[in-house]
Amino acid sequence: MAITLPSPASPLKIGTRGSPLALAQAYETRERLMKAFDLPEDAFEIVVINTIADRVLDRALKEIGGKGLFTKEIEDAMLAGKIDIAVHSTKDMAVEQPEGLVLDTFLPRENYRDAFISKSVTSLKDLAEGAVVGTSSLRRRSQLLNYRPDLKVVEFRGNVQTRLKKLEDGVAEATFLAMAGLNRLGMEDVAKSTIEPEEMLPAVAQGAIGIERRSDDAMAGHLLEALHDKATGEMMACERAFLDALDGSCETPIGGLALHEGGNLWLRGEILRPDGSERIAGEDRAPIGDGAEMGFALGKKLREEAGEGFFDWD
Repeated sequence: MAITLPSPASPLKIGTRGSPLALAQAYETRERLMKAFDLPEDAFEIVVINTIADRVLDRALKEIGGKGLFTKEIEDAMLAGKIDIAVHSTKDMAVEQPEGLVLDTFLPRENYRDAFISKSVTSLKDLAEGAVVGTSSLRRRSQLLNYRPDLKVVEFRGNVQTRLKKLEDGVAEATFLAMAGLNRLGMEDVAKSTIEPEEMLPAVAQGAIGIERRSDDAMAGHLLEALHDKATGEMMACERAFLDALDGSCETPIGGLALHEGGNLWLRGEILRPDGSERIAGEDRAPIGDGAEMGFALGKKLREEAGEGFFDWD
């Protein structure tokens, strides 16, 4: 069957959140599609959709819902035919997509590490006892309190620019952002240092852009097939299966990272109590083709080791 490509008269509508980082990811997707199919820029239309996570900035994510906070309105628009594809930070995506949608395209993974940002010190270990650190991530909060129980952690909601402004205003002495986001915004010089996974495991799927589409949209499927990065897809299958076994959401502090080692995948994962008082970690290796099965098994193992109530808030 012949596929009709997008054109200025009938552009492909790319849905995205409206933050500078989300737009940078949408623009990168557009550029890759333009190059892959030799199409002009106006064969694509960027459609900005505000999600509840963008509108409610005065409350912690755990108080207003799970990962769907970042995606529901965008997915609803796609199911309604208002957009054709949606560009996401994969770490914000639930493991299961709504009926009729599929997430099977990933762009090459950027730096998966967290960036340490401060006006006064260059690394986490250099922070003074009792220093105030800002983050909106439950994972980072729990990891920080596990590593440095003396720190005071305050809520830091908002996009990259908003969080940096809070740091400039002295709300906290340090904060963390994904290095991938800073790189995509051309702001890598903001980072004082990067956090290696041995110190703090990143969020599952951190650094990977995922592109969602309707399962019955042949044109979108054809276009996105040309963009899919196989190696990133293999890491995502492993990490997201690990998350699936743990029923991960914005209310559960989980870190996970899969890396290629020749023909194998090496997966490291951890779960933490929300107050940072306990950490349970594990790792495994398996052939790439068994990555998803290994990820699910490791997640199940950690969940069983943790027992009931591990993620409960007091």
